[in-house]
Amino acid sequence: MSEYNQLERASGIRGQRVLVTGASGFIGAHLCQRLIECGATVHGISRHPQRTHNMQMAWNTGDVTSIKTVRELFRVVKPDTVYHLASHVMGAPNLEHVLPTFHANLESTVNILTAAAEAGCRRLILTGSLAEPDIRNGELFPSAPYAAAKWASSGYGRMFHALYGVPVVIARVFMVYGPAQRDLSKLIPYTVLSLLQGKAPKISSGKRMVDWINVHDVVDGYIALAEVAGVEGSTVEIGSGELVSIREIVALAADLVDVGIAPCFGELPDRPLEPIRKADILQTYKAIAWKPSISLIEGLKETVGWYREHLGELVEITNR
Repeated sequence: MSEYNQLERASGIRGQRVLVTGASGFIGAHLCQRLIECGATVHGISRHPQRTHNMQMAWNTGDVTSIKTVRELFRVVKPDTVYHLASHVMGAPNLEHVLPTFHANLESTVNILTAAAEAGCRRLILTGSLAEPDIRNGELFPSAPYAAAKWASSGYGRMFHALYGVPVVIARVFMVYGPAQRDLSKLIPYTVLSLLQGKAPKISSGKRMVDWINVHDVVDGYIALAEVAGVEGSTVEIGSGELVSIREIVALAADLVDVGIAPCFGELPDRPLEPIRKADILQTYKAIAWKPSISLIEGLKETVGWYREHLGELVEITNR
């Protein structure tokens, strides 16, 4: 994305009232900071009270799986733009994830869409997933509860646009990584923190090919999705457009940490039926004039540096 386009979009979102669900999460926190820098009035919602010294952001406490809470939120905030990022982010196929993903991912989405249809807004960005099945590729069913909930959520988004005129855009986000990802069960945080503590991370075979995208690039894409006209009702893919295996990205991270410890591949089972696909970034550029700008090695260097700097704090969290 050119510097001119970035500045133009920043001026376009300046002064808007923006509601971000999942604002305390990995992507949400980065997005809120960028929106504040762009001059938006940012309202976040989280299930737990948040402590923040940033007086430019208003926090609301509540659960978006409650339609009453969501309606009240829209009534109070009166958002121009809504980013729905709240989610139960567990891609494993275990039965225990069925109900949490149904409520946190699908029920919450239907609540947000309903409130937007009733109260109105200028643009609503839903967060889709690379895990959603692609019927064109012969994928007839989702590979996990998370994928099922995201697939259904995208379907509801398209329906609300077609039937009720809700200005929905679906951001199909690929595998996000970057600094300040505090879910330490995720691959890159787990790998880096293990190595920094002198432990060999236990990994699957590492054969799966994945489209990795840096969180800063994702945020740029989200800003574009709020500003570009004529994309309502569509799905826009936010990824790098390249496939890199789990084995390769773990090896790159290990080289950057540089403690002489080799990751243990094959120690964990591979998940069944996981889709392999990369983002169509040419189509995305045509739609919103966005493309990724951060190389994988550049992004990993920043990420490893952040975990190295915050090692003590994170180890304390894991030991509680």
